[in-house]
Amino acid sequence: MKEALFYQAKDNSKAQCLLCPHNCLIPEGKVGLCGVRRNQKGKLYSLVYEQATSVALDPIEKKPLYHFHPKEFILSVGTKGCNLSCMFCQNWAISKDLGAATETVTSQFLVERAKKLNSFGIAYTYNEPFIWYEFVLDTARLARKEGLKNVLVTNGYVNIEPLKNILPFIDAMNIDIKSIEEEFYINTCAAKLSPVLETIKQSAKNCHIELTNLIIPTLNDSEDNFVKLRDWIYENLGDSVPLHFSRYFPCYKLNLPATPVSTLEKAQYIAEKKLKFVYLGNV
Repeated sequence: MKEALFYQAKDNSKAQCLLCPHNCLIPEGKVGLCGVRRNQKGKLYSLVYEQATSVALDPIEKKPLYHFHPKEFILSVGTKGCNLSCMFCQNWAISKDLGAATETVTSQFLVERAKKLNSFGIAYTYNEPFIWYEFVLDTARLARKEGLKNVLVTNGYVNIEPLKNILPFIDAMNIDIKSIEEEFYINTCAAKLSPVLETIKQSAKNCHIELTNLIIPTLNDSEDNFVKLRDWIYENLGDSVPLHFSRYFPCYKLNLPATPVSTLEKAQYIAEKKLKFVYLGNV
């Protein structure tokens, strides 16, 4: 285990995690909502430092990033756990199964592996990289020192201080904006929208970003949803941030039918009235 960054010791041996907006107050011997940060005798520890569920060489477009090193491959790595509780989670086998098998990997191993495979960098992906914060930060620092790029594929649910602390080492991010509606985040993700929007704005000032919106029938697929999302991006980021609309398939706890391709095409048509780069994914 590795002692966590961004927490405070509290009375009665409790520890308050300050990594993400949940700000979990964790009793002795328990873990936070992410499942991988545990209070042990009043100190908070990461249970997944140097523990990976997946290591693979992926095309950068799979992240998805279309405007950052296109047609190149990047070493991709993830662990288990997540700080959101999305009913439709597409990677639930590692984000929600805390018993998922892991293998020990070090920062040095990943950097050497990336170089051996002629990868231009390392992507922290598959599950939520921010809950792996200590390891991602250490690896990103080493990767930067060795001339490699660092990519985060994230839900953006992180507090501002830890975000600003890691951004100097991040070259690109794909941030998942699950809906532009607060109600959606509350009801289907057990979270809030505003921290995600703040992460997007802060990150856009520091690195290349692209956004992904998974379209789910009846939940975030109205024309009004698409218009509001497009307008927020245009007003806050301009017209050149790539936006990826992704197709939902039944998964985890949600059994709604798969999103019709025509719905994605409608979203693209609406978004392209103000945004230059709109793509469809998972189709």
